[in-house]
Amino acid sequence: MLKIKGTVLGKSHPDTLTSMNNLAIALEKQGKFAEAEAMHRQTLQVRETVLGKDHPGTLASMNNVAESLRLQGKYAEAEAMHLQTLELRETVLGKDHPDTLASMNNLAESLRLQGKYAEAGVMHRQTLQLRETVLGKDHLVTLASMSNLAIALENQGNYAEADAMHLQTLQLRETVLGKDHPDTLASMNNVAESLRLQGKYGEAEAMHQQTLNAPPDATA
Repeated sequence: MLKIKGTVLGKSHPDTLTSMNNLAIALEKQGKFAEAEAMHRQTLQVRETVLGKDHPGTLASMNNVAESLRLQGKYAEAEAMHLQTLELRETVLGKDHPDTLASMNNLAESLRLQGKYAEAGVMHRQTLQLRETVLGKDHLVTLASMSNLAIALENQGNYAEADAMHLQTLQLRETVLGKDHPDTLASMNNVAESLRLQGKYGEAEAMHQQTLNAPPDATA
C-alpha cells in the first residue's frame, strides 16, 4: 500500500506520509525498533520539507522518533529530542494542549529511565496537575500520569506517598474502566509492589494473588 501511494500520489503527499508513519508504528509493535526509527526519521525529514518544522504533523514525527529512541534504550538521545519537541509544541500549540502535555510526560519518562528521579518526579507532577485541569481527573491519560508520578516517587524512595497515589489510581481506574481492565490490573500490581517495598509482604501477596485471579481475557 505504501509503494502504491508513493507511486500514485508522490512521496511528499500527506497520505503517503501518513502511511509511512503507520508503517513505522506497525514495525514498533513487532519489536523492530531500529527499522521503525529509520522510517520515523524519514517521515520527519519529508514532513519538515513539505509542512515546515513547526507544523503539528512534523512535531508528531519528532515525538515518534524520540519514542523509537527510548524503546531502544537510547535515553539521552530520546531526552534531547523530547525536550526539543516539548519546546516547539509549547510555542506552536500552547502549554495546555494535550500534545504538549504528552511531550511533558514523555520527557519525564526519559529522565526517569536515566535515573534522574527528582527531575522526573517534578515533571510528572506538573503534567498531572495540567492534565487534571485540561482533561479532567477521570480521563485515561490523567490516570496514566498519576501512575507515572507514583512510580517516580517510588524510584525516589517515597514509598508511602507512592502507595497512596497507586491506590488512588487503582480506585479511579476501577470506577472508570472496571475491575477487570488491563490498566486496572496494572494498578493492582503497582499497589502490591508498593506494599512489598514497604515490607508489608502479607498485604502485597494478597494483592498479587487478587491480580492473578483476574479473568484470563482481562490480562490479554
